[in-house]
Amino acid sequence: MIVTLDGPAGAGKSSTARELARRLGWCYMDTGAMYRAVALVATRRGIPLDDESQLAAVATTIEIHFEHGKVFVDREEVTAEIRTEANTAATRPVANAPLVRGAMKQMQRQMAAGRDVVTEGRDQGSEVFPQAELKVFLTASPEERARRRLAEELAKGRQVTLEEILSSQQDRDHGDTHREVGAMRQADGAELLDTDGMDREAVLAVLLAWVDSRRPAPPATAASRPPQS
Repeated sequence: MIVTLDGPAGAGKSSTARELARRLGWCYMDTGAMYRAVALVATRRGIPLDDESQLAAVATTIEIHFEHGKVFVDREEVTAEIRTEANTAATRPVANAPLVRGAMKQMQRQMAAGRDVVTEGRDQGSEVFPQAELKVFLTASPEERARRRLAEELAKGRQVTLEEILSSQQDRDHGDTHREVGAMRQADGAELLDTDGMDREAVLAVLLAWVDSRRPAPPATAASRPPQS
């Protein structure tokens, strides 16, 4: 079974998807980390971030996998390195490249094949897994998302204002919804979950209930089949 969580930055997709997968005992696919990994390898190799063909070549040749909350590229753990400010800045042009997104789409589908997966991003339900049994668009008001991000930044000791976060968030939302490929949108058939006023446990309770309601029925065993007349 595949569960997709899409939505804007700051909506809590990553932490929610990670915890949902943990409680279900399923695979958690962090698609943002996958694009970050491509950006990291491209930067290390000195590949220009506007060279789409070379970026796509990186995306099709590296091996990415997740293990116990850590991210590995070709067996090297890169969990912390892919989330530096420099790599975050390098990731946007990589994620906007159509050839890279095409390569990532194929990799994500291969990773999910035959597995129970919770995956999150911008286009998981709309583009990558339109056949997913449960598609969710997780969102919150701009003010609520900005307040959450502000709390995270202050906890890290970074000096930033709510106004600065709101401005940056507005720019990012515009960019995410106007991408040439992989634009953020609510997928057809997706459930809308507005998390304003909800804590994480309340959000997880809703998601777990939706998962239970959409689980494929187990195949009938010989003992459970009705007798033939």
